[in-house]
Amino acid sequence: MSQPEYTTAQVTALTNHDRKLIHKPGSIQAHGVLLALSTQLEILQVSNNTQAYLGKEPEDLLGQPLSYLLDPQQVEIVKQCLVKKIGSANAFKVLIDTLDKKIYFDAIAHRTEEAVILELEPTNSESEVSFLSFHRLAGEAIAKMQRTSSLIEFLHLVAEEIQKIIGFDRVMVYQFDESEAGSVVAEVKRQDLSPYLGLHYPATDIPAPARELYTRCFLRFIPDLTAEPVKLVPTENPTTHQHLDLSYCLLRSFDWCCTEYHQNMGVKALLVISLIQDRKLWGLISCHHQTPKYISYEVLKMCEFLGQIVCSELAHKISYSEWDYKVKLKSLQSEFLESISQADNFIDALIKPEIRLLDLVSASGAAVCLDNEITLVGTTPNIDEVRTLIEWADIQVSDNLFSTDSLPKLYSEALIFKDTASGLLLLRISKIRRYYILWFRPEVIQTVHWAGNPQESMQYQADGSFTLSPRKSFEQWQETVRLTSLPWKACELDSAIALRNAIVGIVLSKADELAKINLELERSNQELASFAYAASHDLKEPLRGIYNFSTVLLEDYAQVLDDDGMECLQTVVSLSVRMETLINALLRLSQLGQAHLRLQTTDLNELLNQVIDVFRASRQDSRLVDIRIPRPLPTVLCDRVLVNEVFSNLLGNAFKYNDKAEQWVEIGYFSQEEGQGGQGGQVSLLSPPSSLSTLSLLNAQSPIFYIRDNGIGIPHHHLETIFRLFKRLHSQEKYGGGAGAGLAIVKKIVELHNGKIWVKSTVGVGSMFYFTLE
Repeated sequence: MSQPEYTTAQVTALTNHDRKLIHKPGSIQAHGVLLALSTQLEILQVSNNTQAYLGKEPEDLLGQPLSYLLDPQQVEIVKQCLVKKIGSANAFKVLIDTLDKKIYFDAIAHRTEEAVILELEPTNSESEVSFLSFHRLAGEAIAKMQRTSSLIEFLHLVAEEIQKIIGFDRVMVYQFDESEAGSVVAEVKRQDLSPYLGLHYPATDIPAPARELYTRCFLRFIPDLTAEPVKLVPTENPTTHQHLDLSYCLLRSFDWCCTEYHQNMGVKALLVISLIQDRKLWGLISCHHQTPKYISYEVLKMCEFLGQIVCSELAHKISYSEWDYKVKLKSLQSEFLESISQADNFIDALIKPEIRLLDLVSASGAAVCLDNEITLVGTTPNIDEVRTLIEWADIQVSDNLFSTDSLPKLYSEALIFKDTASGLLLLRISKIRRYYILWFRPEVIQTVHWAGNPQESMQYQADGSFTLSPRKSFEQWQETVRLTSLPWKACELDSAIALRNAIVGIVLSKADELAKINLELERSNQELASFAYAASHDLKEPLRGIYNFSTVLLEDYAQVLDDDGMECLQTVVSLSVRMETLINALLRLSQLGQAHLRLQTTDLNELLNQVIDVFRASRQDSRLVDIRIPRPLPTVLCDRVLVNEVFSNLLGNAFKYNDKAEQWVEIGYFSQEEGQGGQGGQVSLLSPPSSLSTLSLLNAQSPIFYIRDNGIGIPHHHLETIFRLFKRLHSQEKYGGGAGAGLAIVKKIVELHNGKIWVKSTVGVGSMFYFTLE
């Protein structure tokens, strides 16, 4: 439900009205007498009608002790209020002699911050209603209310039972919404009266001070709205020099606005009972009568007691009406969280099946945002609209949970997609990363039936100013409400928060598990590296013996051995050499696993020249070596010796695996900004590496180095496996053999520098190795 929107000036007018001190009116209703007493029970103030009720003028009472009117036993009852909490009342019967007769009064005493207040209301009864009589009157009504389970039936029954007890023409149950506007949800009335059931009332009909008083004082009774109020004498408390606080007084007079408002409805007597839930004003039982009507204090207390019973039962009835739905949400939530905790892919667990994520809060669409990756589910705005909405939320929403049933009123761009997302429930999973879940609800065009035009309370003057005035018409007035969805229920918001808490718990649990696994892996790797180093080192000695003795046999005993024997020995020597190569590679890798980087600022141009000089010196056909360097390399912080090994390995492989007549290698770099924009490169291999997911993990300041060749290329399915230890794509006889450890060593060195290495290749065209050094 919506209520009318007000301009800034209108809000100011409403606020000024809200500031009226209606709990300090300086007067009381005419059907009783009020005495304000000091803590010594001396009469400080009286209502200006004591002559009519007590036969004494105000001046005769002021300054007198309370014992001037009451006997010692009754004075003691009033005195007990001094030790009670503020607003807690003592009630008793009192007989007072006037000049011509004796009058029985209902006496109600309570204390405030500055005084003790005694109210006296004349009564025809000289005895208090017994408990059995009270139980007989109220017990049947309570039993009926407890038997019904439906909230609507319960509220209608409440109105019926209250109407039976007080005999008013109309009894309504009035419920507030989030905007403090209200609607009549149950009604019992005289047949000839127009119905108010289903009508809505703007928040301005009950100003904030009145709502605050209803929250503190559960009962408000005005038997005659046409009666003139009776002023207090003196007007101000002589001790505090302020108006007396009458918040808890049954006799407190009423504001003129209240009088005119209800008289415009044809009401002459009014009884209001507050309905409180979770310390907030949930609603009111509002009772109207067309003529003045007095109710005894005992009946009023019975109505107040029934109101408290209704508040207690109301919580159960509300819970019961939502119970099935809450159980469904809880069940879905448990199933959902179990699947998330067991899933390998977080997004898949959230969105598959799609209906589960939507049912969690009864939404028609959802969006899951993990940084820049957005996944849509159900009926939603498009990706760009969702992305812009999230950017708005980043700035405007500070809480982990945000909900609205009228997004276009807060975010004007939402007008474009109001049909799919007039309602938004936004859940922020992380405050560090842009992790969100958004749920959407479509626009639901509603027709709201107001009790009269709610704008009528604003009375405009000739100069453009206006004041808040009671509305004169309560005939049904329709308003079409647009740009709103169905509201989000509290249990749906709870379900979203529970999802966030569970996700955070699962992530922390997974992180803890990963930390333990990583610790175990690190320990295992250290042990394995130590073992590999020790084993490799120890294997070299017997291997050297095998090689040496085989060589001796070949050289000194050749004449003894036949051809088969010689061939076997030559094979042993060859395999010994091969095995020593493998052991040396394993030793090198294990050494790297335990190595500590010696970082220093290194000019890569100087380092690369050294690598090229050594490489040319090791080749007989050095004149045929075509090494291209398009531009000078940068200076970086690295381990100079290890990076030398990286370039040596990659450069050696580039020429080793090349069957072209004209062989060439290009060594260069580009910044990631250049990579994102692409290189208008010389060949197709030099394309932006940003297409690789690896780049998202890199330091944006780190240059990307590359070594490109026109060699034999690498099949696509081997692009990852080539970095494994002892992995060769060819037999020993082809391309000069080798241990198959070079790229594994290169990868290890790059990773020691917190970098990445990857390759792009086309068979028959060439390969291009990329790597970074952070």
